[in-house]
This record gives sequence, structure tokens and C-alpha cells, in this order.
Amino acid sequence: MPTTEDRTAAVLHLAQALIRRPSVTPDDAGCQDLIGARLEALGFRLESMRFGAVDNLWARLGDSGPLLVFAGHTDVVPTGELDAWTRDPFAAEISQDMLHGRGAADMKGSLAAMVVAVEALLAEGRPLKGSLGFLLTSDEEGPARDGTVRVMNTLAERGEHIDWCVVGEPSSGEVLGDLVRVGRRGSLNGTLRVQGIQGHVAYPHLARNPLHQALAPLDELVHRQWDEGNDFFPPTSFQISNIQAGTGATNVIPGHVDVLFNFRFCTEQTAAGLQAAVEQVLDAAGIDYSIDWQLSGEPFLTAHGPLIEAVRATLAEVAGVDPELSTGGGTSDGRFIAPHGVEVVELGPCNATIHQIDERVPIAHLAALVDAYAGIARRLLT
Repeated sequence: MPTTEDRTAAVLHLAQALIRRPSVTPDDAGCQDLIGARLEALGFRLESMRFGAVDNLWARLGDSGPLLVFAGHTDVVPTGELDAWTRDPFAAEISQDMLHGRGAADMKGSLAAMVVAVEALLAEGRPLKGSLGFLLTSDEEGPARDGTVRVMNTLAERGEHIDWCVVGEPSSGEVLGDLVRVGRRGSLNGTLRVQGIQGHVAYPHLARNPLHQALAPLDELVHRQWDEGNDFFPPTSFQISNIQAGTGATNVIPGHVDVLFNFRFCTEQTAAGLQAAVEQVLDAAGIDYSIDWQLSGEPFLTAHGPLIEAVRATLAEVAGVDPELSTGGGTSDGRFIAPHGVEVVELGPCNATIHQIDERVPIAHLAALVDAYAGIARRLLT
């Protein structure tokens, strides 16, 4: 088996090669080809799945169950102002034991660690009691319509079932593995239009102000206690993110108002139930409205099972930590994987600089991730 120094050099070299491919969503920029070549050399069967402008890669080693999958995304968010970066975001420079660059933490470092971990595991020569897989997409940072969700539906249609999935989202704080995501809240977006009648502010009896009509029901929605959460999730949250109305003039009553809002909801709620509750409040207010709903994902939770046990035992061994099992944060592609009956966890490096200028990750986290991913697979499949 390769030494710790060898594994550190290997994960760093691959992470740098991935960062140097400017794969701003949904462009994969050749990252999946690079990873695919490494996996193919190990005996994985590769299947490219391109939907629209999105590249996806499904790779599998073995035909029997159970199936453990490493999942992640090769796309990154835009860099923003290049002049604001201390270093070229796609140069993958090393400084003070940190790897710098867009995607270093989110999540090309994790992808590199997954590949090197599997290489190290297979080099041990132990037969696998099951199969290994990789699910990669270039559509996680974008609309997320042609990425993991499409791949999972394709696998389901042909009866290919995943038992366990480790998503490489950056989850850790100060110490590798101090926090592991075991679920995420659901996310439901609403676009509300309240219709009024435009008119002169001096003649309100000839108009109907939609802002005035919308305020009371919106206030009721804002102050409602939707639930109290549960042992794994905080209470459901309703937040208004944008309100637009009017012509810009001070003497014109607007003809309509548009309101954008979001629910981050726990397993005490369903999207359908939240939609019905909102529409009940709006109907009771007697206003002329229309509403469009977009469900980003239902909540999911892996509360227990072999994957959780393997993760905790491995992190105790390689990092000396008992991780906090969290459902906090935003959404991830785990929301598309878990509904297919898959145990899902998210384990990755520190998330302190993700999506920021000068994104970076401790090299020590990447090296430890190699041992963590390999250890999880070893416990589940050997």
C-alpha cells in the first residue's frame, strides 16, 4: 500500500490538475475525462451521460451488491472579480500548507481524494464484497436539472440500485471530519404575483393597491410557527427574498406586486402541505393572485445504518474525532440520491472559503480524506 507521503503527493497532484481546468458551471472542461481515465485503469466501466449542456459520468466496478458510490460535481462557481484574487484562481498554487484555487474545497479536492482512496484500497488486493461506483456531474452549482437527478432516474429505470453514497461536499470545520452531513432541509421556492389596478395616488378609490393587499397575508406567513423541528432538524423557515412593484414614480399606485419567497423545511412538512397552507392564507385574504412553485428538493435524512457506523468508526480511527451529525446548510445533490432508498452522507474538507475569493483548503484535510474514504469503503465492502 502506498505510504502516507505517496498518498498526499498523489491527491495533491490530481487536485491541482482538476483545479487547472476552469470548469465553471455547467462546463466540465475535461475533468471527468481525467478522472475517468484513472478509474478505467482500475477496471471501472465508464458511461458518459450527457443531458443538454451537462456532462455526467457513471462509473462502476463490479456487478454484485451492495453498491457504494462516491458522488460529486466537477463544476465550480464563477470566480467573480479576478483582480480581487491574491492568486490566479485556476493556477492551483500551494502556500503555507494550503492549496489555493476555485474548487479547491468545493469540491475538486474531495474528488481527487476519492480517486486516490479507491486506488489505495484496490492496491491492497482484498476482494470486494460488492461494488464501487462514481457519480459525477457538471450541473451541481447551476440549475441542477440535467445532472445527478437525471443520472439517478436513468439508473432507477434500469433497476440499478445504490445502497450507500458518500457525497464529497465540504462539511468539515477546523478538523477533518468534525462535522458530517446526514441530511438536508427541503427547499421550496414561490413566486407570488398579487394583481391590483394601477392608478394615481391622489385617486386611490379609482385604483387597487396590490402592495396594501399583500401586506397582511405576507405578515401572517412571516410570523407563523410552521413547526418546532425535531431531533434532527431545526424548525421550518419562511423567508421573503425579494419584493418588486411600481414604476419608480412616487405618484403611481402599482398595478401588481411580485414577491419571491423560500421555505427551508424539515421532515415535519411536505412541499404539498406548505403550498396548500400558503394558498389557504392568500385565499382567505380575498386577493387576486397567482403563484408559481419550484421545489428544489424534499428533505432527506440518514439517521442510522451501516454507512453512518462506517463513517463514525473510520473518522475515529483516521482523525480522532466523533463527528457531529448535522442537517444544516443549504442543499446538495444528496437530495436527488436519497429518495431512491440510498443511505447518504456528506463528508469533505473545511468549508470556510467555499464560493469565496481566494478559495483554499488545507492539504492535510485532503490527505486525511484519502484515508477516510478508503476506510469507509474498506469497512463496507471488505
